[in-house]
Amino acid sequence: MSVLAPVAVAPARLTPVEPYLELSVPTAVRRLRALVAALPGTAIHYAVKANPDPVLLRALHAAGSRFDVASPAEVVAAIEAGARPEDLVYSNPVKRRADVAYAAALGVRVFVVDSPEETVKVAAAAPGAAVLCRLVTSGEGSDWPLSRKYGCSTGEAVHILSAAAALGLQPAGVSFHVGSQQRDPEAWGPPIAAAARVFAALRADGLAPWLLDLGGGFPARLADDGADRCPPLAAYGEAIDRHLTRAFGADRPQTLVEPGRAVVAEAGVLHCRVVATLVRGGTRWVFLDAGVFTGLVETLDEAIRYPLRTERDGGPTGPCVLAGPTCDSADVLYEQTMVDLPLDLVEGDRVWLESAGAYTTCYSTVGFNGFPPLTTVRRG
Repeated sequence: MSVLAPVAVAPARLTPVEPYLELSVPTAVRRLRALVAALPGTAIHYAVKANPDPVLLRALHAAGSRFDVASPAEVVAAIEAGARPEDLVYSNPVKRRADVAYAAALGVRVFVVDSPEETVKVAAAAPGAAVLCRLVTSGEGSDWPLSRKYGCSTGEAVHILSAAAALGLQPAGVSFHVGSQQRDPEAWGPPIAAAARVFAALRADGLAPWLLDLGGGFPARLADDGADRCPPLAAYGEAIDRHLTRAFGADRPQTLVEPGRAVVAEAGVLHCRVVATLVRGGTRWVFLDAGVFTGLVETLDEAIRYPLRTERDGGPTGPCVLAGPTCDSADVLYEQTMVDLPLDLVEGDRVWLESAGAYTTCYSTVGFNGFPPLTTVRRG
């Protein structure tokens, strides 16, 4: 009888395999508290879609956050983090009927709509629920506009919310979103004024809306951001308060916001390495082992520009195209506006993308081109 040779067991890996996201949960909690201070009296509903890490969600809940959800999985994640279902806002304006019913069965009571069809759907799947009607905005001033897919006019909102009441729903009020990474605190002015017109029309018809969802859009620090490009959170709070007072006076409704990037972006650093440095047609290209399909989708059209550090910082730099590792030609991060990186950067060197805690791990593909999803390492 033969004896099998012992199998060698590799020692436990102490350093995670790049690329990975280093997430500082305490930093996210500090950012949440900064928003609370900037928006007194406004409920903070962290947008789970920005980063659904369960440890992060539990810490934010413990710090007083409620949640903005957009799918059954996010509803469950928020509840498992400790949130009460009635403190969730289901903000996806167009959703599967079964998902509405599932969320309602778990106790979610506030849903966003922006069409008569969705209003009828919510009335059938979640009888008696409260609805917010989403207004369209221009998205002007934001790095990542959100005006193409959702939203309706003020007149349509009045019709939708009146129809909601007739269907047995509660016409709670209005929601809007001014675009992600919104640079201009005054961007909240026009939609707040539009919301006030909707409220006035509904009240004139005997209805009693009570809730205004001011959306997200609050910024994080990105590349080349000075005070003129990324005002402090306090400036946003001051502008919103001023516009609410101007539009609603003493009849100001309850308000909530749905921050994602502003809470968690600066809590994350994406660790990666150089795969290759090449020269093509006289242009230097630097390939990383992280790219569009491993969490950096928001670099499409170069909308979001992450601050970059390398282990060779301090020496001469020059412009380069920055690309990801997959064989897809769309996997290029910055080409129209190239980035300056050290000239002596070589294969294997470490590169860090800062303010990467939002919309990275959740955007990472399951395994496109065989590259694994982005993992998370928590610090603090």
